[in-house]
Amino acid sequence: VQLQASGGGLAQPGGSLRLSCAAAGSIFSINVMGWYRQAPDKQRELVADITSGGSTNYADSVKGRFTISRDNAKNTIYLQMNSVTPEDTAVYYCKAEIRGRWSYSYVGHWGKGTLVTVSS
Repeated sequence: VQLQASGGGLAQPGGSLRLSCAAAGSIFSINVMGWYRQAPDKQRELVADITSGGSTNYADSVKGRFTISRDNAKNTIYLQMNSVTPEDTAVYYCKAEIRGRWSYSYVGHWGKGTLVTVSS
């Protein structure tokens, strides 16, 4: 199983970015998928996550600015980031709770991070 994230880059303060993360491999089902971020010298923190049924959860710092969405048919999640600020600068990681085709339990998988830089 692999998680491939894309969409990071440079944005100006007040601008927008859209991240994508697709899961691929021998997947039976996926439970929660989410985005985490880690800024320099800080711990990794949850940004937002979403269940297979579409229930969402956001960090207080991004509520009203970021939107997480999911396409179950494509095993893909998205993070629409609006009104970004320099405090959003971090490496963003996607995570998914995945049950493999020959497994009876869900295991957490992490994707490689994608760097988001917000600067003028």
